[in-house]
Amino acid sequence: MPNPQALPPRVLAIAVPSPLRRLFDYRPCREMPACGWQPGLRVRISFGRRQIVGVVIECRDQSELPLADLKPVEACLDSAPLPADWLWLCHFTARYYQHPLGDTLHQALPVLLRQGRPLEARMRERWQANSNAPDNDPPTLARAHRQAELLTMLRQHPHGLVTQAIVAQSFTREQLKSLLAKGLVTRREEALTAQPKSDSTHLLAEPPLPLTSEQTTVLAALHEKLDHYHPCLLDGVTGSGKTEVYLQLIEAVVRRGRQALVLVPEIGLTPQTLARFRARFQVQVVALHSGLTEHERLDAWEAAASGRAPIIIGTRSAIFTPLARPGAIIVDEEHDGSFKQQDGLRYHARDLAVARAHRHGIPLVLGSATPSLESLARARSGDWRHLQLTRRASRHAPALLELVDLRGRPRQGGLIPPVIDTIRDTLTAGHQVLVFINRRGFAPTLACHACGWLAECDHCDARMTLHRTPPLLACHHCDRRRALPESCPECGSIDLRPLGSGTERTEETLAGLFPKVPVHRIDRDSTRRRDALEQVLGEVKRGEPCLLVGTQMLAKGHHLPHVTLVVVVNADAGLYASDFRALEQTSQLLVQVAGRAGRAAHPGRVLVQTLHSDDPHLRLLAEQGYAALATHLLEERRAAGLPPFRFMALLRLESPREEQVSELAAQAADALREWLSTRKLAVDCLGPVPAPMERRQNRYHLQLMLASDKRSRLHEAGAWLTGWLAASPDARRVRWSLDIDPQTLS
Repeated sequence: MPNPQALPPRVLAIAVPSPLRRLFDYRPCREMPACGWQPGLRVRISFGRRQIVGVVIECRDQSELPLADLKPVEACLDSAPLPADWLWLCHFTARYYQHPLGDTLHQALPVLLRQGRPLEARMRERWQANSNAPDNDPPTLARAHRQAELLTMLRQHPHGLVTQAIVAQSFTREQLKSLLAKGLVTRREEALTAQPKSDSTHLLAEPPLPLTSEQTTVLAALHEKLDHYHPCLLDGVTGSGKTEVYLQLIEAVVRRGRQALVLVPEIGLTPQTLARFRARFQVQVVALHSGLTEHERLDAWEAAASGRAPIIIGTRSAIFTPLARPGAIIVDEEHDGSFKQQDGLRYHARDLAVARAHRHGIPLVLGSATPSLESLARARSGDWRHLQLTRRASRHAPALLELVDLRGRPRQGGLIPPVIDTIRDTLTAGHQVLVFINRRGFAPTLACHACGWLAECDHCDARMTLHRTPPLLACHHCDRRRALPESCPECGSIDLRPLGSGTERTEETLAGLFPKVPVHRIDRDSTRRRDALEQVLGEVKRGEPCLLVGTQMLAKGHHLPHVTLVVVVNADAGLYASDFRALEQTSQLLVQVAGRAGRAAHPGRVLVQTLHSDDPHLRLLAEQGYAALATHLLEERRAAGLPPFRFMALLRLESPREEQVSELAAQAADALREWLSTRKLAVDCLGPVPAPMERRQNRYHLQLMLASDKRSRLHEAGAWLTGWLAASPDARRVRWSLDIDPQTLS
């Protein structure tokens, strides 16, 4: 740490939350922080007409501007710099994803820290009966009956109680203060997130589950290098007990005084994961996800940064959580697309987890039943260790996909009669059924039966979805909403009909077919209220026969032991999309949703309705499983020169004016091609071309693709291109971003 008595630097280079790709020079304020000026300190500065919070990146003696022209820092907000591991990760992220450092730091901080709040734990009071006080109530309590009752209650809690819990039992702070004055209780302050301490012998609140032979082998492999960077792909079929492996690995990490960071793909999975971890461990387990209040998020961030929380569970953004003593990183469902941020800072949490584990020299576990082709290729090449769990812990084999041909068959709510009969038989047997349809709303759109008019969005190249609760047309791309028309706007006909099926329509159909069976719809619309998903899943886990109708929210990670039949209403949506990843993502989704069936005492069955039951990829998936299809897809990718065998970046440009974005895209492509030819750099530049949805939110979208066999060459070209755009006056009127390792072309 720098000597506080040393002369302060004359210039502070500060990163500010701005799209500008540079640092800004300021003079230090007169009051020096206790730790001395150094990188990582938050400061309040005047930036234009605003007061903002920036982060010191460098301390210098000189500036390109005269020192007298530099504004002074208004105040230093920290007594110590932000965590060093967090700073390193932000620098790496900004550099790798070609994003402004100031905005990267801003996005990686909790909102309250961006606003200038101190990085310190919120405190609370904990009260305990004084161990030196006599066991019998002293004479001073003879007439203070409520104080005597309060003292009795505190004696029943060896670890004490916090003020809020005591007040909830109808006691008052005055009674607590009276007991304190009489020396009968003690009071101490502790962090709001603190829990009673447990020693290593009392780490577990419940014993670990017995392991299968495969789980034992996998865990032994993970224990081999607990003090080294050890990247492992845990390739385990659904229901094979990957979570139990995580829990026992974390136990070993925490016993060594280290911390474990666990990433899960969806906020919907966080409560069940959190509940399972808190039931197992007696140490602090904190969560980080978008469902928390800003104060809760800062509390968890501080508990991890201070080392007080040994276990941290969170969604994508939790990868930026600082760790005082990093011991292991686990990424569950590593294939999931939600780990990739699709706007602003377009990072991939899984890839940052790899970089972070390498930096700290700790084990990394990437778990999935359907690994991404990138991870599978690295495991099969030997870069990562490939650990496999091929059998379910319940001993039942995973349910195979049964393809059901839709051609020429009548449908009710998207379901054909033989499938409806199978649903009826399953419910009659006392089991539960999951009906998967990856379209929310009542129907994909509204159509005129007379002239063929379709309800299209005025702001996007997309059709509006019909909703029944409440009745309206909604665009799921720009969130534009419109009242239902009374007649066709083209021909005036009143014969308007829903086209296709969504979750609402399937729910309505099943409720009519099975009026005595509860039907639970789970999609983004039905689970907006906080804890709505947990409440529905709690009812389902009671085991009574019911029907679950849901989107991909139900396909990931949920343990539904009483579901024995899964029905996929339409498997064709992603098979023939323009994105080269569509088939990989569709097959992963099918296998994941199929994995919800037969996870406990009864075997499962999966019916997949399709108009293309003879599709070779679909048949390979159904007959031989995901591993066989992944091998085939990797061979196709290698032949076509696509990731993971080449590296890609995607320049996205958008503007309300079509000619404006077209002209800039053409200029950027010409300039980049000329620069590549002079440098003789082996990077392909493809485009510009319209995005798959060219007009979205009343803005026109174009793309320019960069591809290379070498990651370093791709980054060199990307850095030149972003520099050219940052210097171009025309680019200031167009919104643009460079997406490194894009996961979608939309």
